[in-house]
Amino acid sequence: MATKLIRGMGSFFKSCDCTRQGRCPHPYAIRYRDASGRQREETGYATQQDALDRMTKVYQQKQDTPQRQAMEKRELGKHRFGEYTAAWLPRQRHFAPGTVRTVSRLLDNHVLPSLESRRVNTFSSTVVDDFFQAMEEPGTGLATQQNAFDTLKKVLLDAHRRGAITDDPFHGVVPPGYVPEQITIPTKEETHALKAVASDGLRVLIDLMSDCGHRNGEAYAANIERMVADDAYRISEQIDGVTRERCRLKHRKPGEFREVPMPATVRDSLLRYEATHGTSPDGYLLRTQRSPHWAHITLEYQWRAARKRAGITRTLKPYSLRHYFASNCLTKGIPITDVAEWMGHKNINLET
Repeated sequence: MATKLIRGMGSFFKSCDCTRQGRCPHPYAIRYRDASGRQREETGYATQQDALDRMTKVYQQKQDTPQRQAMEKRELGKHRFGEYTAAWLPRQRHFAPGTVRTVSRLLDNHVLPSLESRRVNTFSSTVVDDFFQAMEEPGTGLATQQNAFDTLKKVLLDAHRRGAITDDPFHGVVPPGYVPEQITIPTKEETHALKAVASDGLRVLIDLMSDCGHRNGEAYAANIERMVADDAYRISEQIDGVTRERCRLKHRKPGEFREVPMPATVRDSLLRYEATHGTSPDGYLLRTQRSPHWAHITLEYQWRAARKRAGITRTLKPYSLRHYFASNCLTKGIPITDVAEWMGHKNINLET
């Protein structure tokens, strides 16, 4: 039997059939309406006082929430998930263009077909868990499941933060068991073999990635004017590998940059390329006959050709050069915090 408290606070009760519920070992449950007006029910409270303490906290939170704010949260929660994501994505101004494309593709192909019409305030851990169990049935790859999980989590936790969803919809949800493929790090001999048969442009890119820790797009933006000292290179932008457009760095705001140590071999490589091929009017080095900047397709073609000429049969990707840089630094005793900063990571746990 439920015990009612002051108006708006809710009630607590036990769902068992015991005749003397006050002394039975079964837990108490509570029932209340949250700030958005939706009825909630929770259980697992060992004592009557535990249940009352929780209800008091919820009631106080409702009292502290201005009426207008509560109405806005209620209206936000009524939005369809498709509407919410359409408004959410443009607000992610920290996303690089490539990230926006990836997130849009994941939403369109894997998330929205199942969840587009669902109201935001109806999401719960059960709904999320059921969604990912359904993704497993058609044999969707674990990497795709993990990426979809990360994307959905970003959207729903944003809704939770803004009050459209009262409880954390990912509480207790187990993420897909994706294990990243093993990283293949090139040897020093393989790196030199690639440089020996590479085009002049690819040689510059290999030097920047293996000796300065550039990402692909950052290396596409190789610029003679970024040599701010004989031993320092300033990374201030990247080239989008699909559109070939200049854009800000990953994990950075527009205008932010980082400076990395530049070995003499890299400085000589950049100066040699400038002397042989020149630069664009604003100092960029890596160009093609049809474009002012390299793109992923340019690198992939030249990388495959260089691997074949060098006789390398191991699965080495251009991004392996970045791992070579990190491994080389750590082997020489350079603190991992310095390596992470040079590579443009916000924390030492990131791998990209």
